[in-house]
Amino acid sequence: MISIIVPVFNEENTIEVLLKHLDQVSGTQIHELLLIDGGSTDDTLKKVNDYDRHRVAQKIGAFPIKVFRSNKGRAVQMNFGANKAEADILYFLHADSLPPKHFDEAIVTYVKDNKRAGCFRMKFDHKHWWLELMAWFTKINHRACRGGDQSLFVCKKVFQEIGGYDERYVVFEDNHFIGKLYDQKIFSVIPSWVVTSSRRYQEHGVWRLQYHFLIIYIKRWFGASGEELCAYYKEKVAK
Repeated sequence: MISIIVPVFNEENTIEVLLKHLDQVSGTQIHELLLIDGGSTDDTLKKVNDYDRHRVAQKIGAFPIKVFRSNKGRAVQMNFGANKAEADILYFLHADSLPPKHFDEAIVTYVKDNKRAGCFRMKFDHKHWWLELMAWFTKINHRACRGGDQSLFVCKKVFQEIGGYDERYVVFEDNHFIGKLYDQKIFSVIPSWVVTSSRRYQEHGVWRLQYHFLIIYIKRWFGASGEELCAYYKEKVAK
């Protein structure tokens, strides 16, 4: 069985879409959905509670939704969720990424075949030739083609053995953790598509944002610390 772990922070515009989608596409292998809130100041938690009451009343929820609060930071929130998770398989999902139909059964099938970690292919919800090219590259099983928007499944035992997410990384935390999985030579790519939001590209511009992501990747390649990457991101992207 699978524990889905979603770190959230001010996701009032996306969270209900995700919850409805999960109810529609999940198979029979979800044990629980854990939403780890990093201190949202909008209506994220209200929307979660309202939808959860609706799904219970309508008897459409096949798994419980559990909400926890933690310190802010995606790595911190995902580690917190992993510690709370009850299932043997962890599935980390961003709040603005939508997994394919019966994703849970596909993950369990892979794990039964001794594929202990991996992700799905990914495409964006917006048409742009560069974004479509990046989506094409997610077919390739190489660490340079990976990112957190593709979601991530990993056996809980493996997660614990390699120490979880490095909480020093406020950005690039997914890539750093996935790199450790590639070092173990256990990473697989399931040939189905997660659809993720292009909102950051539309807000900042495709070329501007892609340039800054490339600089972050190069800085990390040459040994920049998590603090340096965070400082660059806050200066160039998050301001």
